Amino acid sequence: MNRKKIFFYITLALVFIAGAYQYRVKRFQRDISQDILRFHVLANSDSQADQSVKLKVRDEIGRYMKGNMGQVENLKECIKETEEKLPEITRIAEEVLKREGFSYPASARVGTVDFPEKQYGSYTFPGGSYKALQITLGEGEGHNWWCVMYPNMCFAGSVYEVVEEDAKRELKAVLTPEEYEELMAESQISVKFKYWEKLKEWWK
Repeated sequence: MNRKKIFFYITLALVFIAGAYQYRVKRFQRDISQDILRFHVLANSDSQADQSVKLKVRDEIGRYMKGNMGQVENLKECIKETEEKLPEITRIAEEVLKREGFSYPASARVGTVDFPEKQYGSYTFPGGSYKALQITLGEGEGHNWWCVMYPNMCFAGSVYEVVEEDAKRELKAVLTPEEYEELMAESQISVKFKYWEKLKEWWK
């Protein structure tokens, strides 16, 4: 069997595997999106100043939410409490902007937001639509920052990118065991599919 035929059969098999994988990821994303709320901050632009103030807004809102959210029992309660706090969240964001010398406005909403695939600690959240508390600064055209707000993986500690044990337990509590394991496995699967590009180069 010549190389072209071998390559054809390998390609056919990989297309089938990729299709099955994409279907599984979409179904998985749809399932976990019913259980979590994300926290999303959009910077005005990618300038150093706009990116810096984005993180300051994040920190101030994080401190406020950490001290005022209380013990919410489920996603519905978390969304309700967050929506009630939107005027104060907006006020805090605009206060930070004004203090730092920026004249553009801030807005806050709870709504459905499309996210690409994102890694957070050892977890990989598949791309798709999620409910989120979204803070938009100015034009909102700069790089964004995000975390998982419910269950609380944002405000548990002092370092946002480190997922603490309490946060892991909270995540386990709202997901099924299968969903939790898949959330950790997604990054490994994504890496494996990158080898397809190397395989194509090798066969050229």
